[in-house]
Amino acid sequence: MVNIAVLVLAAGKSSRMNGIKQLERINGKTLLDITLETAQKVVQNNIFCVLGANAKKIQGEISTKNIKFIENKNFEKGLSSSIVSGINHFKNENLTLDGVLILLADQPAINSNYLKTMIHLFKKEKQKIIASSYRNKKGVPAIFPRKYFSDLLMIKGDKGAKQFLKTHQNDIITPKVKTNLIDIDTKEDLDFFKNQFK
Repeated sequence: MVNIAVLVLAAGKSSRMNGIKQLERINGKTLLDITLETAQKVVQNNIFCVLGANAKKIQGEISTKNIKFIENKNFEKGLSSSIVSGINHFKNENLTLDGVLILLADQPAINSNYLKTMIHLFKKEKQKIIASSYRNKKGVPAIFPRKYFSDLLMIKGDKGAKQFLKTHQNDIITPKVKTNLIDIDTKEDLDFFKNQFK
């Protein structure tokens, strides 16, 4: 058995969306609920969601149960500040985790089987980073082993874990299975994604 926490990053102010991106709806569900429900299909407990901009409003409109919310007061400092908030929370709560699976709230097409494959890989290789492949780059969803938690506390800026992954290429395994890694940043992205279901 491995003890993994899921950390969903949803603290941004979604300036390119001209609205609260986390609460935009696809087939009646908010973007954030879609991600949280996918997370619950792979990890029953230990699901954490980092909120920042519009935190109270978002929390009030999310219907997924048994989610632990973490407030990132430094959300203006970019995506990395949400990862730092999450890792600090795990430290403060003395959680004994083998690793953390980091998800973005705006990737609604990622399916649970893909995440299960990542966890299965991590069970075999507990010291390796399991990361997703974007053409020639690595990114999230990604599972980081506990041994990297201290290093993750040092990351800065809006690239999140991308730069960190770039410097740890030799420690990364990527799943053989594919998933749709589209992320929704603008109304156009959202409309394009919705049209795929029509």
